[in-house]
Amino acid sequence: MSENTSSIVSKVWSFCNVLRDGGVSYGDYLEQLTYLIFLKMAQEYRKPPYNRDIGIPEEYTWDRLKQQRGAELDTHYKELLEELGKKPGMLGQVFLKAQNKISDPAMLYKVIDMIDKESWVMMGVDTKGEIYEGLLQKNAEDTKSGAGQYFTPRPLIKAMVRCLRPEPMKTIGDPCCGTGGFFLAAYDFLTSHHRLDREQSRFLKNKTFGGNEIVAGTRRLALMNMFLHNIGEIDGEPMISNSDALIADPGYRYDYILTNPPFGKKSSMTFTNEEGEQEKEDLTYNRQDFWTTTSNKQLNFVQHIHTILKTGGQAAVVLPDNVLFEGGAGETVRKKLLETTDLHTILRLPTGIFYANGVKANVLFFEAKPAAKEPWTKEVWIYDYRTNVHHTLKKNTMKFSDLEDFIECYNPENRFSRKETCSEESPEGRFRRFGYDEIVARDKTNLDIFWLKDKSLADLDNLPDPDILANEIIENMEASLASFKEIMLTINGDGNGNGNGN
Repeated sequence: MSENTSSIVSKVWSFCNVLRDGGVSYGDYLEQLTYLIFLKMAQEYRKPPYNRDIGIPEEYTWDRLKQQRGAELDTHYKELLEELGKKPGMLGQVFLKAQNKISDPAMLYKVIDMIDKESWVMMGVDTKGEIYEGLLQKNAEDTKSGAGQYFTPRPLIKAMVRCLRPEPMKTIGDPCCGTGGFFLAAYDFLTSHHRLDREQSRFLKNKTFGGNEIVAGTRRLALMNMFLHNIGEIDGEPMISNSDALIADPGYRYDYILTNPPFGKKSSMTFTNEEGEQEKEDLTYNRQDFWTTTSNKQLNFVQHIHTILKTGGQAAVVLPDNVLFEGGAGETVRKKLLETTDLHTILRLPTGIFYANGVKANVLFFEAKPAAKEPWTKEVWIYDYRTNVHHTLKKNTMKFSDLEDFIECYNPENRFSRKETCSEESPEGRFRRFGYDEIVARDKTNLDIFWLKDKSLADLDNLPDPDILANEIIENMEASLASFKEIMLTINGDGNGNGNGN
């Protein structure tokens, strides 16, 4: 991050510390910034040389908002948010269900004044993008808000994009896009690795990306994040739908899917029973295009991704360990994935890299294939970046350089020309190949494969730092607790194993 960008982020964020004393959370503050920056940019676009009408009525423009003070400002701002949320296109989606969370008009005016001093349209795309990404990162770090669950580590996203190497004039989807991290990394890759002509640039801006995000506040942040990175038009249609991606086959197909489906295995809905009490019921999706019916959210996303991927399309998907070893529906999905796609690579991720605790995850890379009699997967290459790897969110964060060895082993330029780093001579190698027959012979077609010895179990003199050890203990305990909860849900639920993968 440049010095100028960093200073603007610090300035914009310093207000949050003041507002927090007034009960305004990081997330609420970031939402208000989104509304106000959008309004300010709309005002800048109205003037020469742009002269664009964004569709904001005169009484709700930035200039009119700046004139308000005290109680009038509070009333005017609330009215403005409500009215703009009714508008069509990008404008209405950014302000959909918007509310003022800064109850002190004096504080609100200070934020307005701070934003007014910057020229956002003239500011470079890189600068605007870095400012907003910096704010999203800080919001994710506020673990109490839970915003971290929508924030995939940026070094991991960058590595996944680097492996897929998206090409111009191709479409990229994310059915649960969070704040838009995969889209932005793909955009950066395309603009830095290709000299785009006018048609390619227009396609990249308006037709490349598409996805879903059902959490309204997160979707708002994603739309703004993309817009600040020059994706989409301020007066255009939003590229991110607010519908549940799993409800139905949307009909369209993508060349690439890059995604990190939400953590938490069960899909459920809450309803009120006859006694007036609230109950939860497992949510299953009965889709003809799915291989199996299950309430396991991640298994449903794997099936959905298979549906929306074009033949020959490439996917990179972050998935928890249970997808690799769970029986029932899990086994069905794994077998079908091996048969209908070329599931060529699995990256085993370390703990301590996600803001949601207790997550042990992997990245699955696969290519969609046409119908065939023989299974498409001939071999699966596994890179173990978990065993003897210790990361924490603060002291030892995962950097892009940590994943460069994996990218080199993956060999994005020609993934059909690879070399194992694990052998009899080098048993500590992290990259190893497993044949199809070898995998399907395993119990339940288990893909949770590892071979490296955990050094911390053998070498007590070289244990990791106490905070890393403590963090790993917490991760393991929370993962175990989540598993126990799933077992209890099964026992207390239908108990017959039907449709729940157990």
